[in-house]
Amino acid sequence: MSDPSGNSAGNLLSNVSPPSALPANLILAPAAPPLSQTGNPASESVSVASEGAAAEPHIPTKFSPAIPPSKDTSAEQTPAAEDPSANLGHLNLNPEPVSAALGPLTQSGSSLFGWVKDAASSGGGILSKVAEKAKNSVDTIVTTLDPQMKEYIYSGGDVEVIVASDKDDKVRPCREAFQNVFGKATVLGLQAQPNNIAAQPVGFEAALRGAQERTADLRTNSRIGDKLPVVAVENFTVEAFPDQWFDAGLLLLTDPRRNLTLKTVTQMTAIPLSVITAIREDTPKEYQFQDTGFAVTVGQVMANNLGVHHAEWHKCYTGISRSDMILSAAKSLATVYKRSISSSDES
Repeated sequence: MSDPSGNSAGNLLSNVSPPSALPANLILAPAAPPLSQTGNPASESVSVASEGAAAEPHIPTKFSPAIPPSKDTSAEQTPAAEDPSANLGHLNLNPEPVSAALGPLTQSGSSLFGWVKDAASSGGGILSKVAEKAKNSVDTIVTTLDPQMKEYIYSGGDVEVIVASDKDDKVRPCREAFQNVFGKATVLGLQAQPNNIAAQPVGFEAALRGAQERTADLRTNSRIGDKLPVVAVENFTVEAFPDQWFDAGLLLLTDPRRNLTLKTVTQMTAIPLSVITAIREDTPKEYQFQDTGFAVTVGQVMANNLGVHHAEWHKCYTGISRSDMILSAAKSLATVYKRSISSSDES
């Protein structure tokens, strides 16, 4: 029968795996030799320490400068310090002065700075056009928010025109037309009435006579006289075809200083024959201006039949307001007037 204690110890040791190898980078101090019983303990410990120190790798603890301290560098200078251009011999430096070297860049033409100079010039350069467009955009925003600001923003310039009427549906489209054509223009409206013309002129000749009388009424003003151009608007009816009547407006511009007289006519609006028959019957036979037209206007009868204000019957009847009709004709008149001014000034 075997020993129980020894047998169990053998079984336990047989189950333990062998030890693994230590890492290769692990540096171990050499094992100290066993102490001799007869030797000197102090000398043996010193020898062991010396051997351990010899076995360890050398780790420097002192800074090692690139230049030895024994070398004296106080009197030495590098070639670069003596002559900065000594090491730049391989570079091709420009011997010209800076102003001459930058000459091609600062000259006008296709060069960069020349393009910038031309772009910034006030005579129609790109930057001036951008600034003008920005100004126009701001003016458009302001006039959209407050349409009455148009009169103040675009007033001024070298053109001053007087409209022979104080009614807004005549003055406003004339002002807008001249400011649109000339850029800036001062357009004012003053009351003027014809004295020897029927309330409703009939025919082109009667319309021209009415416009001339309105103009003559304003010329008596010393401020206007023969110095300022005057635009007169006279509405009339005309029988363009047998039993077919139309309403239209005559625009007359006179500029005595330049000896100019210009005329244009607005869009025509067809008038029902029954309306013409009614105003003819309402005109007294003893009406003193019967040779030039009727005593009752077309606007009065049309407004009563449509149930609107007499100045709004064009819009209600045709979809186009009277002011829009005058605006189109006034733009054409202002354009012809501007061309005539240029030709007159050149000659």
